[in-house]
Amino acid sequence: MATATFHATGMTCQHCVASVTSEVSAIAHVTQVSVDLPTGTVTVDSDAPVSPDAVIAAIDAAGYPAIAE
Repeated sequence: MATATFHATGMTCQHCVASVTSEVSAIAHVTQVSVDLPTGTVTVDSDAPVSPDAVIAAIDAAGYPAIAE
């Protein structure tokens, strides 16, 4: 199991959290996505290594700029 942490900006509500969670969960091997709305932290658990670029692209597709931490 692998865990990676990212930081997204611009999220303001639970709809934002749901959008990010949905986009990132669609990535192969992702088993859990946790979003901390106040800090913008997105924690991704997976059962195999997942490309940080793929996660950043998924968060961006949800509408929020992101970087790996």
